[in-house]
Amino acid sequence: KSLRQLLNISKYYKAYLFSLIGMLIALSSCQRHSEMQTEGVPFLQGVWVQDSIPYQDQMLNYTLHQFTFRCDSVYTVMDMHAKTKTMPDSCFKNGNWKEYAQGVYVQRGDSIIVEGLYTKENQKQKISGCYKSGQYLPRFKLKYHSADSVVLESQSDSKPIILRKVKDITCVPKKRWEM
Repeated sequence: KSLRQLLNISKYYKAYLFSLIGMLIALSSCQRHSEMQTEGVPFLQGVWVQDSIPYQDQMLNYTLHQFTFRCDSVYTVMDMHAKTKTMPDSCFKNGNWKEYAQGVYVQRGDSIIVEGLYTKENQKQKISGCYKSGQYLPRFKLKYHSADSVVLESQSDSKPIILRKVKDITCVPKKRWEM
C-alpha cells in the first residue's frame, strides 16, 4: 500500500479511537439517580413563601417564590411580575404570570443546589410555551435559617429571597415515580 493510503487509514483509526475514549469518559461520568428519595435537609421540609421584595413597586420586573421541600425534592412556583412587555400579548397576561419547576436538591456547605425541569402547573414537563422551559438549575447561597424563616441568595443575581414557613412537611421517602 502507498504511504498516502496508510496515513488515511491511520486518521480513521485515530478518529475511531478518540470517539471510543470520549464515549467511555461520558459513560463513566454519568450518575444513576436512586429510585428512592433521600431524606433531604431536615430544616427545609415544608412549604415556604416569599411575601414581597424590598422596593418591588419601583422595579420593572421581579419574582416572588414559593418552595415546597419534600424529602430531597423541591417544587417551585414563581409568581412573575413585569411592567414592560418583552413577549407577545397572549403570553404577557397584563404583566403577571406563574412559572413552575420541580427537581431534586442537595445542601453542600452554605449552598442549595437544585437540578430540575420547568413544568406546567400539573407538574408535567414543559417542552415549549410562552415562558421558560427545559432545565431548572438555580443555585442558592443559604444566608440564614431558623424554624420559621429562611433567607436564600440567588447566585445568578445576588438578590435575597426571604421566605417564611407556612406548612410543615414530614419526609416519608417514596419511589420517585410514586410522588
